[in-house]
Amino acid sequence: MPAGFVRRLLAHPLTASLPIDDPATTELRKQVIASKPFLKAIYDEWYAMLERNVPTGEGRAVEFGSGAGYASMFIPGLITTELFPSGAQVVCDAQAMPFADGALRAIVMTNVLHHMPRVRLFFAEATRCLRPGGKILMIEPWVTSWSRFIYKNFHHEPFDPDASAWEFAGCGPLSGANGALPWMVISRDQKRFQQEFPSLRIDNVKLLLPFRYLVSGGVAMRSLMPGFTHPAWARLERLLEPQMPRLGMFAFIAVQRR
Repeated sequence: MPAGFVRRLLAHPLTASLPIDDPATTELRKQVIASKPFLKAIYDEWYAMLERNVPTGEGRAVEFGSGAGYASMFIPGLITTELFPSGAQVVCDAQAMPFADGALRAIVMTNVLHHMPRVRLFFAEATRCLRPGGKILMIEPWVTSWSRFIYKNFHHEPFDPDASAWEFAGCGPLSGANGALPWMVISRDQKRFQQEFPSLRIDNVKLLLPFRYLVSGGVAMRSLMPGFTHPAWARLERLLEPQMPRLGMFAFIAVQRR
């Protein structure tokens, strides 16, 4: 059965008729998360993890690609931003940040870095705006043997781990992407990253969720599992932690400003 047919069949009814780059799609995704207990449990886990790693002390915390503002329920005083007018506090591009030098203690993002067509501009801006000890905290797709199979065959976004360049042709804010980009920059090309951004240090990479996000249907599709099964799936993934280098589909990434 063709993957495109499966995606159309399972598309979430709230957003199925809307283009992915339509701001209304982003606005509705908070409702999608709230309506899917399995997916909500994953988002709660993600943002609790991000919140635990936000440094204390001077500076504000900002989220890029805030969407419907889910992270603000976890991180007090968070500045929410988006590329287009929405419920976010600030409309801006993470590749051209409207913040003063050293003004931020944390930059938080979920599934955003792989949509940046000029990722070097983002890291240059992060270096400028983060104070020493400040962190970039991200949840992003990752490349493993399992995720290659899933992302290449069943996901709507481009996924090209063999691309030589970190840049890609920009189009819409969500339709433009390379899902393999975070892995390329942080893992495959780590030496190049460290040479180009010596003020940034990769602090932590933790691989996550080989199955749960997939069976949750994410924000675009119907859930494949009822909410009450989430604890069982979470226990299974904990048992599989030694296999995450082969199975992980996402990664928690922390990069610190020296």
